[in-house]
Amino acid sequence: MDSTFVNQIMSKDVITVSKSTSLQEAAQSMKKSNVGCVIVTDNNKPLGIVSERDFVTKVAAEGRPLFTEISEVMSSPLITIDHEETVWEASEKMKENLIHKLPVIENDNIIGIVTTSDIVKISSVGSDSQMRRVCDQILLRMKDE
Repeated sequence: MDSTFVNQIMSKDVITVSKSTSLQEAAQSMKKSNVGCVIVTDNNKPLGIVSERDFVTKVAAEGRPLFTEISEVMSSPLITIDHEETVWEASEKMKENLIHKLPVIENDNIIGIVTTSDIVKISSVGSDSQMRRVCDQILLRMKDE
């Protein structure tokens, strides 16, 4: 079975916002672009990420005002993966770090993002026998842990 690389399944729709952007402005950008997260930057350098879940757990649940700067609720440091890594390596990184969104980098620039939904989609493509082999590999690795 050939390896699938993150640059083959990533979404190129990545929204970045300055660290001083308000929570409301970030939420509006996410809604307009129909994305589930934004990358927080300082002088175009990625610092962190804010996801829909962060809006629930760190904004709404804590009653933060919508004018709060997004840098106050971002997850940092930003965990990324190189564009030439495999989907399997992305899955492992997501599992180890308990994350669902993984920015993809090339030459220190963010060029896309891979989500757990992207991985589920690629896992369900192909014949039943290919899917069975993937499941068997996953089960064998889980037994080793």
